[in-house]
Amino acid sequence: MNRSFKWPFIALSSIFLLLAAPICPAGLPAAVDGEALPSLAPVLDRVTPSVVNVYTQTRVRVRSPLMDDPFFRRFFNIPNTPRERVSQSLGSGVIVDAKEGFVLTNNHVIAGADDISVTLSDGRSFDAEVIGTDPDSDLAMVRIPAENLQALKLADSNKLRVGDFVVAVGNPFGLGQTVTSGIVSALGRTGFRGLEFQNFIQTDASINPGNSGGALINLRGELVGINSAIFTPSGGNVGIGFAIPSAMARYVMDQLSQFGEVRRGTLGISVQDLTADLAGAFGLEKSHGVLVAEVAEDSAAEKAGMRAGDVIRTIATYPVRSAQEFHNYEGQFPVGQVLVLEVVRDQTEKIVKVKVEELKSLKGSDVDPRLAGVRLEELPQRMHSNGIQGVLISRLEPDSQLGRSGFRPGDIVTGCNRMTIIDLDEFKDVIQSVRGSLFLEIVRDGKGYVVRVD
Repeated sequence: MNRSFKWPFIALSSIFLLLAAPICPAGLPAAVDGEALPSLAPVLDRVTPSVVNVYTQTRVRVRSPLMDDPFFRRFFNIPNTPRERVSQSLGSGVIVDAKEGFVLTNNHVIAGADDISVTLSDGRSFDAEVIGTDPDSDLAMVRIPAENLQALKLADSNKLRVGDFVVAVGNPFGLGQTVTSGIVSALGRTGFRGLEFQNFIQTDASINPGNSGGALINLRGELVGINSAIFTPSGGNVGIGFAIPSAMARYVMDQLSQFGEVRRGTLGISVQDLTADLAGAFGLEKSHGVLVAEVAEDSAAEKAGMRAGDVIRTIATYPVRSAQEFHNYEGQFPVGQVLVLEVVRDQTEKIVKVKVEELKSLKGSDVDPRLAGVRLEELPQRMHSNGIQGVLISRLEPDSQLGRSGFRPGDIVTGCNRMTIIDLDEFKDVIQSVRGSLFLEIVRDGKGYVVRVD
């Protein structure tokens, strides 16, 4: 009996002693073998004030067959006022100019938003003004009227290597500023639909919804990328995130601050990947470079003496490995700059200097009052080589008639009222010949639509 009575007493005593003992949290030692352990905290103390939270609100009109019926509204005494619902979204941004209050973020974070607010790491919140957007690279810049800001220094992302350590800072799921770390998993990733310029940094640092527009930094606390997208089969992070390199972001940022838009030029050539088979056919030992497939008539490239069949090795000292990479570089140099190209022709290396020319453009208001707030451009030569004909909507004011009709920057107008459009001259002639409504035929993401404009 005594033995059976003592067992529970001993057990309770053990629990009492355990609860009474002081709780010591586990943690890493301050030093190992006399050496202090490395920490990201000093770097993040400098970086986090430059990363902000971006909140947007979009008012969407709600349509209903019953509510749109005048008899129904009159019978039930429903006021004739448009019904709206408010859609809210969130993202992140990076302060890139403390004096001007410029914040760089993703275009998809603020696209179509009616109200944009920016919250700083110190808790201050400001309404933001859109400076400009660039859907082709998925970048945008806004301005906030704030003082005592701290801008983040941009590094040269062209010097990144696979295996470099990086840190992602953003606002995932609206939780507030969050930091994750990883490495550069790959460079030069492409293949994303809807983006004209692609040269993504791949990282395994956790990037989740809400991180878009946030900072990807190196261990010196410098901006190497703008977090933009993830690959996920489930909607959550699986260790495959993508960031827009700072080299591309710097050019877009400079263009937006100067012009409110990105003014890209062209060399007037279409290129394709140089495969091993093509390299062998041209007598080249290495398949490094791109093959010139077509040279536009009276273009800068033709004036410089370039020909179809030339192989471009470098552009402005940057090695070129694919057609997409060449396209990315072509879009990062301002109009008027002379680029030095290293070219191989008939197994002989040559140096060719080509001036970046501005794409021919046209204001919609110069053609028809209904097209006010729209700017159109000639299609780049590479699109013509892919069999696409028409004119490109390069800029569109959201409150313009076309903006309210559902058009977007990047849409390609291929026809109007069953008449084909090939270039800007033909666009002007066709539009001015139409009496009555315009039925514009457009191509967006490879799909065709017809939109009526009255």
